[in-house]
Amino acid sequence: MKTPTPYDSIGTDYARARRPDPAVARALHLALGDSDTVLNVGAGSGSYEPTDRKVFALEPSRTMLGQRPSGSAQAVQGVAEALPFRDASLDACMGVLTMHHWADPERGLREMLRVARRRVVVLTWLPETPFFWLYNYFPQLWTLDQDLFPTREWYQERFPGAQLVPVPVPKDCQDGFLGAYWARPHAYLDEAVRHSMSSFHAIDAQRGVERLARDLESGRWEERHGGCLRYTHLDLGYRLLVVPVP
Repeated sequence: MKTPTPYDSIGTDYARARRPDPAVARALHLALGDSDTVLNVGAGSGSYEPTDRKVFALEPSRTMLGQRPSGSAQAVQGVAEALPFRDASLDACMGVLTMHHWADPERGLREMLRVARRRVVVLTWLPETPFFWLYNYFPQLWTLDQDLFPTREWYQERFPGAQLVPVPVPKDCQDGFLGAYWARPHAYLDEAVRHSMSSFHAIDAQRGVERLARDLESGRWEERHGGCLRYTHLDLGYRLLVVPVP
């Protein structure tokens, strides 16, 4: 059993650091299709909630619930593994980079399928190859993420018919998730930036930060990784899991 990330302590400035990126939002909303009623599971501050549909939100952390802006979707406190909603009571369920915090991902997804009439849409990450250059400086993150995120085979075995749709990350990504700053390496030196990424709370990042700072100062980072800067988007392993309701 994984212990959920303690967002009551690490999410105090989450709403400012984790703003919705337009490209990611478009992909998510397209995947929701014609769903008129949507439950956002692990909703946090609600940054990706559609404004053109009836949305309900569920979030375990009181700190995160307290950061939801006035006028946002009605929210309740709870966990994915025990959704307080009736069977087939909403068109769709969604989630954004939340599943790796659940104690039981399979149970949480099956709960979402129970509640949804049409589909479940979850933004997640596949641990298939180390993305870009970040793991060279923080190899503990690769080990951590391999343990936290289900594999492609895991989905295929448990949820036949599920799709995993690539979500390339733009060079100027406005959100603050782990891979968002692939073209802006100096950002990872900023403690406030790292503080908004739950993975960094699970490791001692100091040695990696010092190595990255040295390589940026000396030009070594640009020699080794600067080639990525010619791209506008990179596929870093982020995927939209889309599961139709049987």
